[in-house]
Amino acid sequence: MDIQLKRGLVEICVLSAMLRGPTYGYQLIKDISPYMEISESTLYPILKRLEASGCVIVRSAEHNGRLRKYYDITPQGRSRIFDFLNDWKDIMKVYYYIEREANHV
Repeated sequence: MDIQLKRGLVEICVLSAMLRGPTYGYQLIKDISPYMEISESTLYPILKRLEASGCVIVRSAEHNGRLRKYYDITPQGRSRIFDFLNDWKDIMKVYYYIEREANHV
């Protein structure tokens, strides 16, 4: 899979996992792992990019005596998901065209 496409898909998955409310890194990995492979070394740079772009806000809170970072989606992050869903419809049209042509060869 194209690396840029995969990167975009992972970012949208991370944002989508936050739709239920604030969450933390380990929980994000657990939520996303059944659908795509993701590691800490992949997740945390994505979270930093999403924060820098205004799609995610971060807060720290104590949990079992340690500080834990919680990530929450912003309205801009929600908008990014819905933009992706609209764009995906166009991508699927192209996919079906390619698949149809490839099956006729």
